[in-house]
Order: sequence, then C-alpha cells, then structure tokens
Amino acid sequence: MIDMVKRLLATPTPLEMAARELVQAQRAKLEAESACEYAASMIQYNDDRICRLKVRLTELKEQA
Repeated sequence: MIDMVKRLLATPTPLEMAARELVQAQRAKLEAESACEYAASMIQYNDDRICRLKVRLTELKEQA
C-alpha cells in the first residue's frame, strides 16, 4: 500500500511523460478524425439537399 502511494506521488520520468503525451496525442488525433468525418458528412448532406431543392424548385416553376 505504501509503495502504491509513493508511485502515485513520485515525479514521472521523462519516459513516462513521453508515453502519456503519446497517448494524449493519439486520442486527440482520433477525435479530430471523427470531427473531420462528421464535417465531410455534413457537407455531403447539404450538397445533396441543395441539389434536391434546386430540382424541386425547377419542377414547381414548370408547373406554375
């Protein structure tokens, strides 16, 4: 139990700090990739929506 407390309070080594930072960077990259995929999907969704609405407007103008 005392050893565990000592390990928790000990200053991390440069190796441990680098390993933690690597994990943080990998997590940040995954989050950014997810955000990028979401943004690309939203762009495609709105492109499709614009196309559909333009066609619908043309159809409605022809009917009038």
